[in-house]
Amino acid sequence: MRLLNLFKIAFKAIVLNKMRTLLTMLGIIIGVASVIAMLAIGEGSKESIRENISSMGSNIITIRPASASSGGVRASADEMQTLTLKDYEAVKDQATFLSYATPLVTGKGQVINGANNWPSGIYGVNPDYLKIKVVDLQSGSMFTDAEVKMASKVALIGQTVVDNVFPDGQDPIGQMIRFNNIPFKVIGVLEVKGENTFGQDQDDVVIAPYTTVQKRILAIDYINQIMASAISEDDAPNAVTEVSEIMRIQHQISNPNKDDFTVQSMEELISTFSSTSEMLTLLLVAVASISLLIGGIGIMNIMYVSVKERTKEIGLRMAVGAKGADILMQFLIEAVLISITGGILGVLLGLASTIFIEKFLNWPTSVAMYSVVISFAVCAVTGIFFGWYPARKASALDPITALRYE
Repeated sequence: MRLLNLFKIAFKAIVLNKMRTLLTMLGIIIGVASVIAMLAIGEGSKESIRENISSMGSNIITIRPASASSGGVRASADEMQTLTLKDYEAVKDQATFLSYATPLVTGKGQVINGANNWPSGIYGVNPDYLKIKVVDLQSGSMFTDAEVKMASKVALIGQTVVDNVFPDGQDPIGQMIRFNNIPFKVIGVLEVKGENTFGQDQDDVVIAPYTTVQKRILAIDYINQIMASAISEDDAPNAVTEVSEIMRIQHQISNPNKDDFTVQSMEELISTFSSTSEMLTLLLVAVASISLLIGGIGIMNIMYVSVKERTKEIGLRMAVGAKGADILMQFLIEAVLISITGGILGVLLGLASTIFIEKFLNWPTSVAMYSVVISFAVCAVTGIFFGWYPARKASALDPITALRYE
């Protein structure tokens, strides 16, 4: 009953100073709304990254050359020439956790069809590439193993290349294009994939047999990468371990710390980008939390003013029997009420902000329940923490001095 009365007194004090209370809450409202919106953006980004990378093939395994140093100079991994077709054949023949594998060589150049030209990239692969990348054909067909063996000049092109070198709507299948002046017959058009998580246009690509790209475009005898797919997503970690062992035997490496290659699963890639996203989210949340601190200081300030203004009232209540603990509880309840009300308004503003951000800015957002609970709990703690000292000071007033206060 006593606690209920204290609540009523605190509530009346808040209602009597509506504008002042609202301005005091403003810091808490902005702080809570910012924390919820930032966490929602972070969660949305993580989910978007995971979905986008998974759409490229969640069980993909990549084997790349690792960077190495010679004479104190560290070379770029892209410049390394340590992967060969023998590595690919060993991985393909010996790995038991893989379903498909392809060597990969890449280059850049100009795609030309008559008077139309377009800068693009070419991927040299084998027929398994489409199964690994989970890509379908919009029209035409994939080249065969026989065409890979003969280094045939055949190619598949993405929709961006189609749009730019066949702008008149001509069917590309069966037409001839030139890539860096090497003629290719177009035998297939890839389905539209759009941009990936990293903003790369997945439709701006030419795909040809790796033997053709090696001999006729790049004039190299090594490969840039081996791309494979694990039997299932659950088998990906075992596939990484198995492929690493095969590669060490191939390269006669006994110490894993001296690997001249890198084997990575898509799950590791997702984990890496998720970690980066989490760090950025934490940074944004830390900045947003400053508003909560400012809001807490605002509560402390207004509670001090309130104690000063109501010193006579405090003295009168003490004179008629109120104890110091009652006065302390009354002001503490008032501080917590201001803080929690600000928290509720902040949660509503935060939820409205995430809807606005997703709808009008097209940023992926996802409101996690824990962000609401944590923000609300921080509000309660902020109210107690910053309201305690003014409440303690009010409870320690001498009744006679308080009654004489002007």
